[in-house]
Amino acid sequence: MTLDEFNQLSKIKSEKLLMQCCTSTAWVDKMLASRPFDDKQQLFDTADTVWSGLKEFDYLQAFEGHPKIGDVNSLREKYANTKEIASGEQQSVNDASENILFDLAKYNDEYLSKFGFIFIVCATGKSASEMLTILHARLPNDRKIELSNAAEEQRKIFQIRLAKLIKDLQ
Repeated sequence: MTLDEFNQLSKIKSEKLLMQCCTSTAWVDKMLASRPFDDKQQLFDTADTVWSGLKEFDYLQAFEGHPKIGDVNSLREKYANTKEIASGEQQSVNDASENILFDLAKYNDEYLSKFGFIFIVCATGKSASEMLTILHARLPNDRKIELSNAAEEQRKIFQIRLAKLIKDLQ
């Protein structure tokens, strides 16, 4: 499928593809309203512009579309509809030691309790140990800083997924 074909897709089909990139309905709706895209760069730039204009509620909705890092059961459930496009994002968790997995689960719970949303990190290319280090480093933050950190990580994630999608569109 080409970018032109993507631009011509029905709202339902294009919405499904965009939801695989980011589960904020406001982001998806604004992306759909921005079609047609002249080229890939316009798509990527629009995604960032739309994201930066959203509210906390929209960010939290997007975060809810992610499994907890290291939670294999959560990965299976939440990635069911994004399986193809999100594949490999937390691959290194499969190779992590039991201690690392235990600590990821423990500190993810602490993070959720403190901030009210799950720990979001762009896991692509990071080992479970690296993600745990990042989690430890971010736990002392206040909620405002952490919301900003999580939103930036979500932005990185949807950019990677859009790039995969566009690759599939060619």
